[in-house]
Amino acid sequence: MPRKKSPQLTEAELRLMNVLWEKGQATVGEVAEALTGNPPLAYSSVLTILRILEGKGYLRHTKEGRAFLYEPAINREEASTGAIRQLLARFFNNSPELLVANLLSDEALSRKEIDRLKKLIAQHE
Repeated sequence: MPRKKSPQLTEAELRLMNVLWEKGQATVGEVAEALTGNPPLAYSSVLTILRILEGKGYLRHTKEGRAFLYEPAINREEASTGAIRQLLARFFNNSPELLVANLLSDEALSRKEIDRLKKLIAQHE
């Protein structure tokens, strides 16, 4: 049975989205060339992932000559907000408080980071 399609970004999809958020728009070949890290992706794999991203609503394309030019349909902030909402729903019962409590109990935050968090909380009060 095929796996259910996730509206969220996989690691491979995120790699491609990072390229497109940086470049603004690019062809399949340009995305493939710009990818860093391992494993490297073949042109056909990049094309497949771009099509999946377009189906999920993350990208759109226009035809430029013989090539398709892909560009983000949503910005990085919108994507990260969606990912955080899914994380909250799946693991923290839609409670930002539980998420923050988990982060604070599990991570060694520096004094600077704690002060910054306090300022952000004060701004939202």
